[in-house]
Amino acid sequence: LPKGAEQISILGLGTSSIGMSGKKEIEATMEMALENGINYFDMASADEFPFDAFGRAVSGWRDQVYFQVHFGAEYSTGKYGWTTDLDTVKRSVEWQLSALRTDYIDLYQFHNPSFCPKPGDGTGLYEAMLEAKAQGKIRHIGITNHRMSVAEEIIESGLYETLQFPFCYLATDREKALVQGCKEKNIGFIA
Repeated sequence: LPKGAEQISILGLGTSSIGMSGKKEIEATMEMALENGINYFDMASADEFPFDAFGRAVSGWRDQVYFQVHFGAEYSTGKYGWTTDLDTVKRSVEWQLSALRTDYIDLYQFHNPSFCPKPGDGTGLYEAMLEAKAQGKIRHIGITNHRMSVAEEIIESGLYETLQFPFCYLATDREKALVQGCKEKNIGFIA
């Protein structure tokens, strides 16, 4: 994460798989993760996802938990796919805050858009995130992407505090350059 961000565990818990479990299993998994030093939770992004179970599971630990939440679909309406509707963006933030039983989301990420949202691009998406950040609803603005050219544009823009990109031991030199580019721009890289 960028300088000044909270300390998080080197390993995080991706929650999409356990999100299909029952609420008791979710709570037990979250509690076990927290007791074993994992405090970074990557929250899935779907209407069916039981955010409320995760919120309940960490209710006594919230000040020690780091939530990464994705935006990229109309969660509260069940319509999936990218949207540039500002009301949907704002509604999603409010819905996720309520379901997680929290006043803020640590890292809010645009999830795999086909473009790099920027101020003044006509979509208003980035401005909506700045507004949510100014209101204290989100602490950091990030983005995920699976497209090399978009990821490179994201780094060049310097607008985002984190970039999450598919990365492994078989990474190409161009993919490795993403990590270096993030380092140079003080952007957190999430593999």
